[in-house]
Amino acid sequence: MYITWLGQSCFKLQDKIGPDGVLLVTDPYGDAIGLKMPRFEADIVTVSHGHFDHNNTGAIRGNPFIINTAGEYEIKGVFIEGVAAWHDEKSGGERGEDIIYRIEMEDISITHLGDLGHVLDSKQLEKLEGTDILLVPVGGKYTINAARAVEVISQIEPRIVIPMHYKVPGLKVEIDGVEKFIKELGLEPRREDKLKITKKDLPQEYMELVVLGL
Repeated sequence: MYITWLGQSCFKLQDKIGPDGVLLVTDPYGDAIGLKMPRFEADIVTVSHGHFDHNNTGAIRGNPFIINTAGEYEIKGVFIEGVAAWHDEKSGGERGEDIIYRIEMEDISITHLGDLGHVLDSKQLEKLEGTDILLVPVGGKYTINAARAVEVISQIEPRIVIPMHYKVPGLKVEIDGVEKFIKELGLEPRREDKLKITKKDLPQEYMELVVLGL
């Protein structure tokens, strides 16, 4: 499968390239954030919460199945579970709800934390057990920061970590860059434009940090 980061919390997940493949998009953003959301067709769109930098489903062409609530879904052979969480440490009192999505594609389990604002409780962790690839916000201010992200990573224990929701050139949202998180995690990152991965490629004895380019 292929994982492409488009900025903020937006990723393209594809089981294969071409008309026979299934394409899932997470958290498409509005152009007001300073980045240009690409326009393309998709089969599935997941939305972690209703803020403008995560819910621009109108940018996605075609007739995608849109998921914006917790629960279990199966679309075109992709299994998705939305897990209720919070956008802050006050049970949503500051910024409302967040939905974590666990996505099973090509026999790989990918967890997208959305704008998670807290460490996870036991019920949430139970649903995320066995996560292979973790997409984790690290920029702080509106989400968990670098230190909290490392805590959440240690809770989930994925095989691959991909950071998201951090400062990049052109982004008008004032959050931390990725280097703070890299230092906090203490792993040398592998930098890729796009991650191509199969089940057998997943590291078995260690955790890998992959930083994707835009």
